[in-house]
Order: sequence, then C-alpha cells, then structure tokens
Amino acid sequence: MKKRSTAALTALLVVAALVAAAPGQRAEAADSRPGDSARSAESTLVKGVNLDTVTIPELQARMNRGSLSSLRLTLAYLRRIKAVDPRINAVLRTSPTALRQAAASDLRHRLGRTRGPLDGIPVLLKDNVNTRDMPTTAGSLALAGSPPDTDAVLVGKLRAAGAVILGKANLSEWANFRAAKPTSGWSAVGGQTNNPYVLDRNPCGSSSGSAAALAASLAQVAIGTETDGSIVCPAGMNGVVGLKPSLGVVSQSGVVPISAEQDTAGPMARNVIDTALTLSVLSGRDTVRAGDAPSFTDAVGRSGTLRGKRIGLWRLPSLGAEVDALMTRTAERLTAAGAEVVEVSLPYQERLAELEFPALLSEFHRDIDAYLATRSGPRDLAELIEFNRTHPRERSCFAGQELFEQALAAPSTTDPEYRAMRAELTDLSRRSIDEVMAAHDLDAIASPANPPAWTTDCARGDNDVIPSSTPAAVAGYPSLSVPAGFVGELPVGLLLMAGNRQDVELLSLGAAVEHRLDAWRAPRYLPSAPSGTSH
Repeated sequence: MKKRSTAALTALLVVAALVAAAPGQRAEAADSRPGDSARSAESTLVKGVNLDTVTIPELQARMNRGSLSSLRLTLAYLRRIKAVDPRINAVLRTSPTALRQAAASDLRHRLGRTRGPLDGIPVLLKDNVNTRDMPTTAGSLALAGSPPDTDAVLVGKLRAAGAVILGKANLSEWANFRAAKPTSGWSAVGGQTNNPYVLDRNPCGSSSGSAAALAASLAQVAIGTETDGSIVCPAGMNGVVGLKPSLGVVSQSGVVPISAEQDTAGPMARNVIDTALTLSVLSGRDTVRAGDAPSFTDAVGRSGTLRGKRIGLWRLPSLGAEVDALMTRTAERLTAAGAEVVEVSLPYQERLAELEFPALLSEFHRDIDAYLATRSGPRDLAELIEFNRTHPRERSCFAGQELFEQALAAPSTTDPEYRAMRAELTDLSRRSIDEVMAAHDLDAIASPANPPAWTTDCARGDNDVIPSSTPAAVAGYPSLSVPAGFVGELPVGLLLMAGNRQDVELLSLGAAVEHRLDAWRAPRYLPSAPSGTSH
C-alpha cells in the first residue's frame, strides 16, 4: 500500500511539474491526441461527465473513486475556454497555476486529505476580486498594471478549501458605476461580453462574464458581485443560478467597491446545490444562522417539496407581456407542486428609487478612494477621472463618466443629509420585504429577475429598468435567481427574496423551485434572435 501511494505521489508530481510552467497553451498540447479537433475541444463531455449538467457532489464522487481527476476536469475547462470563449468573450485570463492547483488537489484526493466540497473544483472570479497572482482591473486600464499585493479574503477561503482558481471573468467596467448610459458586459480591458444564447444580445451587468462563462460551461462555478442587480440579473439573463447573499455573509475585503452599505460578492453556478456549496466556503462556515439552523448543504439536500410553502408573486408588468405570461405559467407550476402563490405588491419602491442613487454616489467616493490607495495607479477618484480623460480606449464604447464626476461632487458620508438618506433607505427597504412577508405569512417573495436580453448597442447603452433586485439589495437581504423559462431563445430568471440571514432557507426553497421548473437548457450561440423574439 505504501509503495502504491508513493508511486501515485511521484506520478502526480511529475504531471504537475510538466504542466506548471504554462497551463493555457501547454495544457492544450499536453492533453491532445491524434485526431483531436476543434469540435472535441468544444465538447461538454469529459470522462463520461457532461459539464453542462454535472454537479459538484457528482464530481467529488468521481474524484474520490478515481474515475475523474481535477487535472482532467481543469484541462477540459481550459480547452473549452480556448475553443468556445472567442464567441462570447467572457474570460479575461486563465491562471498560470491552474493545473498545478488541480494536481495538488488530486494528491489530496489520493491520500484521503481533501479539504471539502470545492477541493479540485474550477472556479472563475469576476475581475474586481483581488488576486495576488493575476491582474485585478475592474475592467479599467487604470488598474491593468501590477496585481494587488494580497488576495481578497474570499479568494483565500477558496484556496484554503482546495478550489482551483481557473481565471478571471470580464465584467461591466467599474461594475457599471461609471457612465450614465453604460453598456453592460463592456470593459476597456476585456471588450464586450456576449450572451451565449443569442450573441448580439446583452449578458446584463455587471457580473456579465461570470454568468456568460457559466452558461457556456467554461467553469463549474463563478464568483460575482452585486450592489443592486449585478449577480441576479446576469444569472437570469444567461439562464444560470446566482445568489446575492445577506450583507456581511461574505467578506468584501479586497473587492473593488461601490458601497459598503450594499456590496457583496456571491456564488453563481448552473444549479442551486453548487451555489450553496460555494457559499458554504465563501462564508467560512456551513451556516449563517445561529443555534440549530440547518446547514447550506443539508437544507438544499433535503429540499424536494414545495407543499405548504407560501410564495408572494410580485409581477412587475413593466418588464413586458411575455415575461408576465411566463410568471403566470411559473405560478401555475408552483401551485401544482403544492405551493400557495399569492399576488403581492411591495411598498415604498418609488421612494427607494429616489434615494438609492444619491446615497451610492457618496459611498462610492468614500470607498473607491480607500481602495485605490491600496493599488498602484490613480490614487483617488479625481485622478481616476483624469486617467479616463487621457486614455482614448476608455471611451471606445461609451465616453461618459458622469457617475464618477457626480460622486466626486457628492456630499461626504459624514454629512447629516446623507446619513438621514441612508437610514431611510435601510428602513424602507427592509420594511418593504418584512411587512409583505408578515402580512401574507410568506416563505419568500418571487418576481422576474430580468426582461429578455436587449441587443447590445454602445451608442444607446443598456435598456435595463429592472426594479426587482432593489428591495433585497438595499435592505442587505438575500436574493436568488433561478431559471424560470424562455421568451423565444432568451432566458428569464425567477428572483426569490427573503428576510435577513435567511440564506439557507432561500437556497432550500430555490432548490425545490429549480427542480419543479426544470427550465435550464444549453445555449445555442445563435448570431441573432429569430424574428418575433422580443427586444
């Protein structure tokens, strides 16, 4: 037994040495066989596993049996990135150590020393999450120089859990907080990310690359960030799952900020169980609830039924008749599964819309100055504005930086008017959810996560008045987008929201909803939508 273990260690160390120097191009060459083609590189099948549909527990079972290795899995994703990503432009770069990380995970699996459910699982990071070994740019040329000195706290947790940091995903530059009319999915560093379902349609922002990469099966899970809608809208528009956790569940240390009062990173995946497992690692504990509350993984594993669940449906007809019809069909399917669906309307939304943006301007000025002070490049917001004025590539899709300029002139966060504004925002947003849930005895509130994807157009900018994400985003409560269905070829998500720190319960409910709706299907990379598809 000892001799076999030593041989296994030696073999894996040799493989690691061979692939460590240059995992991207060398990995392709090392894994190729006579007769390989671009078509095989695009395949979602690896060692009998379909990457489109496999879950982390299924992958771990295979790695524990020895029928699949993390190295083989990581190579498969790297091959798909090389073959498929040119069509969608979702991945900015792959990690120079990805295969070395995978080989180390394989050693742990062989020795029975795995570190948990993400050990050996390839993860993409949105490129506003600090990594010490890769640039972290927020999509801006201003940060395209040296990498940060240290990893973000959440990256440290992923590494400690044995996850393979596969690379960095494109995003809407500065998380869509630069121009008054931005184009989601565009950055000066990465260019435009396309929606894999219909390539001339938008992926929504700002975690656009994370969501599009998952839809195209370029990683098993991804990390996004949200201030208001930037996880749940891309998830919905790209037909994947995205969780915006309760504020404070995931550390924001080392993540490019907009507002400490609303920002959170969160997990994205092709299914709810992978999302829950990733959150268990990001949060640093297996539950965000005290006492005897269920764990993330147990809650999702025990889901299975909607019987007796009460769900409030917030329709939002402003998103269009086709989306509203999809919500009607969704409600009917949930009701047939035993849930009680009642129609609700959330109060205070007009006032929230009036207050949120001015508050974010003040918070952005404070928080971006603090972040820039930790990086080489512009040292504060004023220098960043000047950088954009003198670098034409920063204006190659849209020229504006009106939000930067307004933030520079915004009241300080010590100003009494600002403080009153944020206090009212917090109060009204929480009441908008708490009061409705209490009045109707609800387990969650549901609404459409997104309209059908609009055409990408730099001159026009986004067409994205999507109010469903705001209550939970401003309140700091969790929200979860799961695939609900399609309008023509374009995915639409169902957004579920619940009360503070009810992340476990929301994931459990989301798993049951996901199972009942069974709405996911693989993208077809159509160049444009057939006539008759909306937007």
